[in-house]
Amino acid sequence: MNEFEKDVSKRNDAIDSGIGFIASFGFFATIFIIATVIKLIGS
Repeated sequence: MNEFEKDVSKRNDAIDSGIGFIASFGFFATIFIIATVIKLIGS
């Protein structure tokens, strides 16, 4: 048996993919907000 198959996570993959999507969306949204603030200050 493959050693990686011994410890299989029982969590739902949809939850993990949702967390990954929210994390990446939050990261890009933060960059967008910072860029918008810099643009408003510069104008």
